[in-house]
Amino acid sequence: LMTLVLPVREALADEALKPGAMAKDFTLSDITGKPVKLSQYRGKVVLLNFWATWCRPCRVEMPSIEKLYNAYKEKDFVILAVSVDRKGKSDVSEFLKKNGYTFPILLDSDNTLSEDYQVPYIPATFLIDRHGQIISRDYGARNWASDAFRVKIDELLSKK
Repeated sequence: LMTLVLPVREALADEALKPGAMAKDFTLSDITGKPVKLSQYRGKVVLLNFWATWCRPCRVEMPSIEKLYNAYKEKDFVILAVSVDRKGKSDVSEFLKKNGYTFPILLDSDNTLSEDYQVPYIPATFLIDRHGQIISRDYGARNWASDAFRVKIDELLSKK
């Protein structure tokens, strides 16, 4: 009986964060130790990205996230890149310095948030609209600065 219960529970849990669901609110510390709450960005479009310094596909997509951040930081668009590095700040700070990334980084070294968001592997990215609704979730590296993705963001920004 146990084997039947678990997949059903996982399937139900998975329903919670599909596109169309509301993003779960959370509070994590940023790289400077300041608490950041997802709900403080209500009214803005949010790209929530889970990553780690040791993850090769994550490192591949980072330059496109930086490019997107620079293109949209003056608009109602926020990038929250959540590091799941176990050592937390020390590893991440060094990595950011070395690569010159300037987008906001949050620390989830105990994986609490990635468990809440049922992230099976990284990179995992959730696009959240102004009302806190999940628009898409993607697993694996992407070119976040692509024209197609910018069209999607512009479309979300055009909606009030």
